[in-house]
Parts: sequence; structure tokens; C-alpha cells
Amino acid sequence: MALLKKINHKAQTDKNSGFGVNANSYGGRFVNKDGTPNIEKRGMHLFRRISWYHTMIDMPNWKFMSILFIFYIVINFIFAIIYYAIGIEHLDGIEQSQSILTQFGQAYFFSAQTFTTVGYGHISPTGFLTSALSAAEALIGLLSFAIATGLFFGRFSKPTAFLKFANNALISSYGEHKALMIRLVPFKNTNFTDATAKITLALSLEENGIQTNKFYSLELELDKINALSLSWTLVHPITENSPLYNFTQEDFKKLHGEILVFVTTFDTMYSNTVAARTSYTFSEIVYGAKFETMYNRSKNGTKTILHLDKLNQYELVNL
Repeated sequence: MALLKKINHKAQTDKNSGFGVNANSYGGRFVNKDGTPNIEKRGMHLFRRISWYHTMIDMPNWKFMSILFIFYIVINFIFAIIYYAIGIEHLDGIEQSQSILTQFGQAYFFSAQTFTTVGYGHISPTGFLTSALSAAEALIGLLSFAIATGLFFGRFSKPTAFLKFANNALISSYGEHKALMIRLVPFKNTNFTDATAKITLALSLEENGIQTNKFYSLELELDKINALSLSWTLVHPITENSPLYNFTQEDFKKLHGEILVFVTTFDTMYSNTVAARTSYTFSEIVYGAKFETMYNRSKNGTKTILHLDKLNQYELVNL
């Protein structure tokens, strides 16, 4: 109850948070560190619940390439089995005196040549069934490569907010007050303009014996900038109007809270608006620290050097 009294309930509440107020229905955090909602959807068949296109577009590169490689191996292995089951004698060019393993291997590579429509000509199908199977495999191969090419293009052409957030949010001194500070930086050779940020405080509180989620909009010193070229530190001054006004370091340890960060910006390369988001639980907030400067002038004084490896670096200070 003492912690509940410390919260400035006159602070502006966020009615558009998109999350429910029943805290007992939520597990863990609202938003993962990578910006994805911490939600697992159930109650519908997997093939209706998941968009395979979006899944293939969003998955990591190593997993995407692994799926393509495994699919290529497996599909040719299946066709090789069918060719062998029909009869290896229907593949002209494979010697009957060879071992079973060698014959199957040649059937596999014939399948690969047919699937990719390379067709070296060393082995050719004879008979209706084998010819029909090779024709069907060639069609499947063409369609498969068309789909794979589309996925490759979709992955390369997808507008992405190449923004990185610092691992920790900080509570720093800010003039006569304290301030919540969150730093982000563009890390690829893209140009962002008209960047807008919004921060929401989510608190899980017990009121009248009921665990409830409360959401508060945190006012920023600067919530919009014209160009996002260097690092940007989002600053929420903890003044009398802030729900965090009376919070101490111990309060951050005792309360279950989360800082939700939403950033939208315009990517001039793709002429698209892109978005990035992340969150910080109270355990990821460092009380009494300030970020180290990420950029400096070059030796010849003609450029500004942005040190991306300093994104997470901070130093402790007394508040």
C-alpha cells in the first residue's frame, strides 16, 4: 500500500496501450526485448494461425538458408526413392552391374538435375512412369525456385527499422530533478527522418485485493526529431507530473513494472515509415547512471565519428 501511495495517479494515463487491465491474465513482460509481443496464440489450427510467408520473411538468415537447404536435400531424396521404386532400369545411363548404393546415388543426382532443370544428359528417363515423374519434378522444381526467389526478394526488400536500443534504461540526474533515459541508435547505412518516440509505463498494482495493470504515458523532453543520424537519448523528466516522481531505488526493486518504448521513423531509402519497439522491466533499469557519449569529431575535424560499440556503455553517478 505504501508503494501504491507513491504513484502519482494524477499523471496522464495511457488508454491506448493495447493491453488489458487484468494483471492475472498476463505472464511475464508485455513486450520482449526484440520488440515482439510476449504472446503465444492458441485455439486455432496451426496452418490457419500462422502465415508461412511472414514466418519465412521474418526468421533469421541462418534458419532461412537451413530450411531451403534441407528442403532441397529432402525433396530430391524422395524423388530418388520413387525413381528407384519404379525401376532403375528405366533410367538410361545407370549401369545395372553397379551396387545398390551407387545406383541410388545416381538416381538422386538425376533427380537434382531434373529438379533444377540442369539436365546434363548423362542419364535420361525411359518409359511412361519415369518420364511423367521427371516432368512433374521439373514443374515442382520451377515452382519451388520461383517461391524461393520471391522469398529472397521479400527479405532483401523489406523495409526494416535498423535501430538498436541500449540494453538498460537509466535513472540519471537532470537539472533539479531526475530523469528516465533510454538510448537508441541507427546502426546501418540508412537515413531516417521525422523520428517520433512514445514511452508508456506499465505497472502491476494491487487495488482492493485485485491485481490490476495500470498504464501511464511518460512525457518526453523531446518526442520528435527531424533527422535520426546519431544516437538519440529519450529523456523523461521525473517531475511532479510524472508517475515515477516519488520512486526510490528500492521502489524499482519491489514493484513489478515495465517501460514500453515505441519509435516510428521515415526511411528515405525505401520511402516508407518503419517502426521499432522494445521494453525494459524495472530490473533492467540502472538507478544512478548516465550514458557515455557515443560520438566525437574526427582527427582532421571533417567528420563526426559514431561509435556503435558504446551504445550500452554508462557510468555510475550519485543522485
